[in-house]
Amino acid sequence: MDSIINTFHIDWKIMIAQAFNFGVVFVVLYLFALKPLTKIMKERTEKIEKGINDAKENAEVLSNTKSEYEKVISKAKNEAHEMFQEGKKEAEIKKNQMMEEAKKEVALMIENGKKSLESEKTKMISETKGEIASLAIKMTEKIIGEKLNGTFDEKTMNELNNM
Repeated sequence: MDSIINTFHIDWKIMIAQAFNFGVVFVVLYLFALKPLTKIMKERTEKIEKGINDAKENAEVLSNTKSEYEKVISKAKNEAHEMFQEGKKEAEIKKNQMMEEAKKEVALMIENGKKSLESEKTKMISETKGEIASLAIKMTEKIIGEKLNGTFDEKTMNELNNM
């Protein structure tokens, strides 16, 4: 061992001083570099874990929101369809009511038209009877050539009107 110590020029005093220097440098590096670095790495790890957890929560919230959105859209579509069907039914009812009213009005117009035609017919028949009687009297006068007394005309007119 002496030969190794002489070959490498190892001095125990220098070795102890170097061990002491190494210990001091180790303590200084541990206190001023390793501890803060460990603390920073721990904080950084916590931030990353928190970010990952937040991302997972956000993904869950997004998934829940998406499913709620789809439910709301589906519900809105169903409500819109129901409203459309109700509107369609109401329109059909309104259409039927309007058709009934129109039929009643048409029937009333036809009824009034028939009454009007009937009164016109009666009026025309009575006027026609009067004219026919007048024409018959005039034709009779022309044929006979002379006019009988005034009572004959009235009497003939009354008889012709009663026919």
